[in-house]
Amino acid sequence: MSTISEKIFSRASGKEAKANEFIMANVDYAMAHDGTSVLAVRSFKKMGLEKVWDPKRIVIPFDHLTPANTETTAALHHDIREWIAEQGIPNFFDVGEGICHQVLPENGFAMPGKLVVGADSHSCTYGAFGAFGTGVGATDMSEIFAAGKLWFKVPETIKVTARGKLGKHVLAKDMTLKTIGTVGAAGATYKAAEFYGDTITDLSISGRMTLCNMAIEMGGKAGIVPPDKKTFDFLEGRAVEEYEPVYADEDAEYCAEYDIDGADLEPQVARPHQVDNVCDVMEVAGTKVDQVFIGTCTNGRLEDLEVAADLLKGEKVAVRTLVIPASRSVMIEAIRNGTAELLLEAGATLGTPGCGPCLGGHMGVIGEGEVCISTANRNFRGRMGTGGQIYLGSPATAAASALTGEITDPRTV
Repeated sequence: MSTISEKIFSRASGKEAKANEFIMANVDYAMAHDGTSVLAVRSFKKMGLEKVWDPKRIVIPFDHLTPANTETTAALHHDIREWIAEQGIPNFFDVGEGICHQVLPENGFAMPGKLVVGADSHSCTYGAFGAFGTGVGATDMSEIFAAGKLWFKVPETIKVTARGKLGKHVLAKDMTLKTIGTVGAAGATYKAAEFYGDTITDLSISGRMTLCNMAIEMGGKAGIVPPDKKTFDFLEGRAVEEYEPVYADEDAEYCAEYDIDGADLEPQVARPHQVDNVCDVMEVAGTKVDQVFIGTCTNGRLEDLEVAADLLKGEKVAVRTLVIPASRSVMIEAIRNGTAELLLEAGATLGTPGCGPCLGGHMGVIGEGEVCISTANRNFRGRMGTGGQIYLGSPATAAASALTGEITDPRTV
């Protein structure tokens, strides 16, 4: 009667783990980026420790403020680079390699049945590969650096089932926003979400990453897609170690169940200033925008850029449009297959792989009173700049809006 989360925590703790129990679990891989590694290393040093538990199981990508935007940031980057060298951590991804939640899967660290913990709230992305991926604070991460383990409360699990073929220009992001609007911003607080149904199995790996990435936006501790052939094919030749897929028992206990109709789903938009403030795109169509942003760990993958390029091909954008690939490999492939050329010819600006303006610190923040439609995962007040308004949508909706200068249903373009 076990869920996927209960089975993963049972393996990681060495004993049967059930929902709402507190356990001490061994972490398979730990991640901290340039923003959180600074605090984690500071806490690690305050403990009086000299060496991390296992350098090969620690991954540190620089992505949040890259390239460095101030002298202060540059100094912090320098300090962490020195610490990484001192510790002999081989899995370091410096400026331009990409966003942590893209870099880890690309390099085979997110695997079925594994416990992957990141000092970033969107570490739930790794659930797209059947892992239990979750975020923790920097102090908790310092404890993992020290001992390779951390205490957890085993979460209850909600079951989300989506059925039906998605329509033209209706993407994984739309289904994700619909799910969050249905469950609510706090509807899955400290719970895991398991995703089922033919709509889910039809999603690409990129689409599943979008879905799991935003589990935290409904309060979730993790979002998990059961692994299948698509998962195994993606991991072939890149998984860093052997793994054992985990599946829920047929009689697993769920604390709540939700059904999503994929066939009748329309493009969705999350209005300011809450991610669960979701509506059909036509309810906000015509809203003037000052900036379009396509990228982030939610929608900066090749598939997302290709969707945008397909809509922008042979046209010119009406407003400033930022496109930031999720990783170096995404950018390289976008250049190879002509996607980057189409975007640039349409008037879009291509940025260094990384988080860009998503967190409001760098490379495209918006000003007082400005409106941005973004493919990111959060639209909180002040998120991308004080006084700005953020609407969230899919790459198709964002690209269509770039053409018209107002929020636009991509099915009409």
